Amino acid sequence: MTSIGSVAEDPRVWRRAAPHFMWLLGPLAVIIAVPVADVFLPPDIHVAHVLDVAVAVVALSAGPRLTALIGSLSVLSLIVAGAERRILDTESVVVELGTLTALCAFLVLFTHLRDRGRQKLLRARSISDATQRVVLRPLPERAGPIALASHYRSAEADARIGGDLYAVTRTSGFTRLLIGDVRGKGLASISDTAVVLGAFRAASHRQIPLPQLVGHMDDAIRWGLAEFSGSEDDVAERFVTAAIVDIPDDEPVVHLVSCGHPPPLLLHRDTPAASALVVPEPAPPLGLGAISSSRNLPAIFPFDEDDRLMLYTDGVTEARDQSGVFYPLAERVSRWAHHEPETLLRRVVTDLQEYTNGHLDDDMAIVVARRDGKAAVA
Repeated sequence: MTSIGSVAEDPRVWRRAAPHFMWLLGPLAVIIAVPVADVFLPPDIHVAHVLDVAVAVVALSAGPRLTALIGSLSVLSLIVAGAERRILDTESVVVELGTLTALCAFLVLFTHLRDRGRQKLLRARSISDATQRVVLRPLPERAGPIALASHYRSAEADARIGGDLYAVTRTSGFTRLLIGDVRGKGLASISDTAVVLGAFRAASHRQIPLPQLVGHMDDAIRWGLAEFSGSEDDVAERFVTAAIVDIPDDEPVVHLVSCGHPPPLLLHRDTPAASALVVPEPAPPLGLGAISSSRNLPAIFPFDEDDRLMLYTDGVTEARDQSGVFYPLAERVSRWAHHEPETLLRRVVTDLQEYTNGHLDDDMAIVVARRDGKAAVA
């Protein structure tokens, strides 16, 4: 059965292919016009040189087969034009034929190498996308009674993952959320991102309380980051800020442990302003737990039905406008406090791009959670 998506894509595929046919009209007209024009032009005027341009224009957008076809037709057009004037065996026409044939052969080879390079690039991108999606899995639309929306942007072009991360798991009676920011950005930080996400998923499935989960994550991350570090000094400089949230199914609260991460924003259904969930006793960033005696105690905040919780990384709040002013997330997000998570997220991302004039130079992750009280979905 044909999916809606594939039907919708067919016109786009045709539009992408259409320019190739438009590119052919001019060269084909030239190929036909050259022998026709030679019948009417004076003997000292010869327009066969434009056939070189016709083949070159086709090679800009077509593949080797089509380039070879147009090249062959161009050579045939030149032969017809020479035969019409009975100068086919003259030195001038022989040189033109040799030059045109050599040009066609070169352009066919060029288009072949170009297309092969494109195929390798597409395969590499496909493998990269698949790998990155395994590391940073897209969040589901629901987790228990919580509706979710997420947005991710890497600092590096064509990358789907960088130094920011998020994840969600379901435990017995809880929805557990993680958002984090490893030191560094872009593709160079993917190994650290994979370590953090693996530690979170492994510890979450043990169904342990939040303080123990953070302790297990810190131990695993310290060991994991050391594996990818070149020296002891490098280990000491690698850490991860994170916010780990537990949302009980049957209590209108949220449990939060902040490990040096920007405070989440809470949007109450009855209050237009966004409030920052500042933890009284924050834990140190993950990977630095050995230097602190923190007990990773969670702070508890109200989280009623229809409230929104926004988790984000500093790539959002440290984005600047042209005058160097940071993006005022808490102020801006209040405008869309009553929207659905997906709409709210889309409005914030669009507003952020307009605020910075599209100059976003850091990794960025945002998660919006809304308690709607519907039945849990595994």
